[in-house]
Amino acid sequence: MNAEARAFDVKPAVREAVGLLIGIVGPSSSGKTYTALRLASGMRRIVGGEIDFVDTENRRALYYADKFRFNHLNFTKPFSPLDYLEAIRHCVKRGAKTIVVDSASHEHEGPGGVLEWHAEETKRVAAQWKTSEEKAQMAAWGPPKAARRRLINEVLQMNVNLIFTFRAKEKIKIVTGKNPIPLGWQPICGEEFMYEFALQILLPPGSEGRPRWNSDMESERAIMKLPSQFRDIFLGENDGKQLDERTGERLAEWAAGGVKLAPQAVELIAEFAKCEDEKAYKALEAKRAAAWKAMPPESKQRVKAASEAALERLAKPSNGTDAGGGLRPAFTSESAVKLIRECKTEEDLRAARAEIWGEFNGDVPIDVEASWNDRAEALKQGEL
Repeated sequence: MNAEARAFDVKPAVREAVGLLIGIVGPSSSGKTYTALRLASGMRRIVGGEIDFVDTENRRALYYADKFRFNHLNFTKPFSPLDYLEAIRHCVKRGAKTIVVDSASHEHEGPGGVLEWHAEETKRVAAQWKTSEEKAQMAAWGPPKAARRRLINEVLQMNVNLIFTFRAKEKIKIVTGKNPIPLGWQPICGEEFMYEFALQILLPPGSEGRPRWNSDMESERAIMKLPSQFRDIFLGENDGKQLDERTGERLAEWAAGGVKLAPQAVELIAEFAKCEDEKAYKALEAKRAAAWKAMPPESKQRVKAASEAALERLAKPSNGTDAGGGLRPAFTSESAVKLIRECKTEEDLRAARAEIWGEFNGDVPIDVEASWNDRAEALKQGEL
């Protein structure tokens, strides 16, 4: 290879939009799945697109289908690294912008995972070499470890948000002639994973999604990864709080920090931030609709998030009244869907959205949101 033939291009460093790679480690009942869905839902508010959920836990993610909007992939054995890679590739090809893998521990110790693959490879190599399995063990790590490296390397190149959860066990280190050394909660996974995450969260038992960032055990501290760019999101006044959708939003906002927004988007975001009443909100929604078609996708995502944040803020009335001073109508899912289906124009639909989203404080039932999306698409395509 002739190194002198290579050409290099050096440019000033600038922030660019990146995908986030996040690990959540915790024992049973620490809130891993629920927390992953809350973070993913917040990220979706910024990056748009769909959330795909790769579920290795016998469809347990569906327990939360009434609380979150996501697509479900029931991922069954074998759990080799290459099977995980195919599942994630499938979600990326579908266009998912945020992917949750729950749990990635099966890649290590599940049926067909790295440990089982290594055991089978050990027997194969020992038979081929006509030697003992003990002597074949080291060589037998080659194929499964190479497959894991392939999984990690390809995931690192994907420009999507990925959240991996890992089961955790309390472990000890046996030292000959001494008392065992407690290692605290450790993830069930290959150590290669622990070096790659941009952010790594430890959820203690019963924490309900409240991370721990300090520990007396060096081994636990080693699996906590909180770079400086994320510290204001998790520490200070946020230390000890449950991770929620707003946490996901802030992470996604940081990841999108290198995106240059369209001038109309910058203006709309600022105006939504100052919006103080429903009349002003409806006027801004009309302004957003007029600028929407020509706006780049990244700008649309940020403006949409600003709109939803303003709506959520306006939907918190004092003394039981709305921003206009009147009592809010009582909406059920059924009555909200009925109102949406009665909308004949996009203007009617936007007005219904402001009213309904305000009633539900932004936490809109899935069937209502789906009905609104269907109606909006139908109006857009001129099908009504």
